[in-house]
Amino acid sequence: MSLADELLADLEDGADYDEDEYVEQEGKIDEVQEVPMETETKSESVRDIAKLRDSEQMNRVMSQIETFSQKLRHDDANGPVEADPEYQLIVEANNLAVEIDNEVNIIHKFVRDKYSKRFPELESLVPGALEYVSTVRELGNDLEKAKNNETLLQFLTPATIMVVSVTASTTQGQKLTPEELDMLQEGCDMSMDLNSFKMKIYEYVESRMSFIAPNLSIIVGASVAAKLMGVAGGLTNLSKMPACNVLILGSQKKTLSGFSSTNILPHTGFIYHSDLTQSTPPDLRRKVARMLAAKCSLAARVDSFHQSADGAVGRTLKEDVEKKMDKLQEPPPVKQVKPLPAPIDQAKKKRGGKRVRKMKERYGVTELRKQANRMNFAEIEEDAYQDDLGFSMGQVGKSGTGRIRSAAIDEKTKVRISKQLQKNMQKQNVWGGSTTVKKQTTVSGISSSVAFTPLQGLEIVNPQAAEKRVNEMNARYFSPVGGFLSVKKGST
Repeated sequence: MSLADELLADLEDGADYDEDEYVEQEGKIDEVQEVPMETETKSESVRDIAKLRDSEQMNRVMSQIETFSQKLRHDDANGPVEADPEYQLIVEANNLAVEIDNEVNIIHKFVRDKYSKRFPELESLVPGALEYVSTVRELGNDLEKAKNNETLLQFLTPATIMVVSVTASTTQGQKLTPEELDMLQEGCDMSMDLNSFKMKIYEYVESRMSFIAPNLSIIVGASVAAKLMGVAGGLTNLSKMPACNVLILGSQKKTLSGFSSTNILPHTGFIYHSDLTQSTPPDLRRKVARMLAAKCSLAARVDSFHQSADGAVGRTLKEDVEKKMDKLQEPPPVKQVKPLPAPIDQAKKKRGGKRVRKMKERYGVTELRKQANRMNFAEIEEDAYQDDLGFSMGQVGKSGTGRIRSAAIDEKTKVRISKQLQKNMQKQNVWGGSTTVKKQTTVSGISSSVAFTPLQGLEIVNPQAAEKRVNEMNARYFSPVGGFLSVKKGST
């Protein structure tokens, strides 16, 4: 049997089936297709999506809170604290407070979707869930109530109310039917009831915070500690949070609505608004809130392990925060008057020793200059140039005949000649070299034996010899008895 025959046989075996069974299955398929498909289910009532208010757990927890609130707490109970029924109730109540927040958000979404038909802009103007639901409950179909409404002032700021009233006058929404208004009213009432249940839970937990979290209550107070535990979902969840997350617990998103953002405080929660933080100056509150968040995180971990039931750790942590707060508020120390430090100058690239000393001596102040700088006490000086009042030559010419006496030549400041130049001068004196200098006599009869020539540079000359030669030539050419030295005869 070939390979192709085997393949065909396999295909034939797979194709064998019972026609009756196929007809039966086809009938079932037709029956399934005949069932009408359900369209998108839209909840017509808020009770279909929010069932926490009427749940058995909510009723049981609230009744137990009422029962335990009327009893006095005794901390000398035997056995572990986890076995105490009141402690278990506190933990369950904290978890239930978190569920209430989630349920309020669900109801807010339901109300927002329904009320967007009447006032679609309200969602961006009032971002808070409870504020939005309360506003919808107050306005309803009549948006004119937004003007001069005292009820709105209980949960909205005047600036937000003004923006809502202006926007309500220009909205393009349609009025709701009575059935839709009833559904919205039911959702708003349910949201308000859940919020009141949460407040009762916070009050009860706050009254029992000295039992469940004594160290945390000492640092920030029982009220703030209860709110922190309620938002975090219990003491165990709070102890697992880092300090940066504990700092922002309870922060609320606020809309600017076109107004200034100077009064908006982002990343500020329950700890920022606690009494200890608000007692500091405004510029230090953020720093103090960060310190408190770190201490609260440590205290929550101590309380989660049920250590330091007397609150000793909490008092120690609070004292540390208070010391740091006092240190931050101390006035700055008085600035001491100190002399300026020596300037940091770069080292000069000069060699010390004999050469530097000789250079300083050579460029030192002469005796004549020293006398010019000296002045006599209580003596009126004569003006040397008749230009500047009080300008004089000092002690120069004051002693003796009154004439300026030439200063003595100091050997240290005298111009020095190199050895090579001295050798050249000696050679010229021996061989009698010629010079191009015609006259080296200077003004005022002062003669110099050193001259600068274009051929040899610095040259030693005899000024008297040059002057004698000039006199001889003048006597020869301008003599009254002399004649022509040579006469050129012209051609006849």
